[in-house]
Amino acid sequence: MEITTFKLKGEYIALCDLLKTEGIAESGGQGKAMVAEGLVTVDGEVEFRKTAKIRSGQLVECLGQQIKVL
Repeated sequence: MEITTFKLKGEYIALCDLLKTEGIAESGGQGKAMVAEGLVTVDGEVEFRKTAKIRSGQLVECLGQQIKVL
């Protein structure tokens, strides 16, 4: 499983934007579809809120890739 890190520039990033920024989704729309299908977990729990606020210290996983948010 590939693990990458993402450094926040503000207080949080929307989940669909994080997926797009990290190249897991090709677009924000595709990121929203992945979340809606239940393909994304945040800290081990399936997340269905497309614009969930992802903050420092959280771990996002989708399609075998993990993103540690710093």
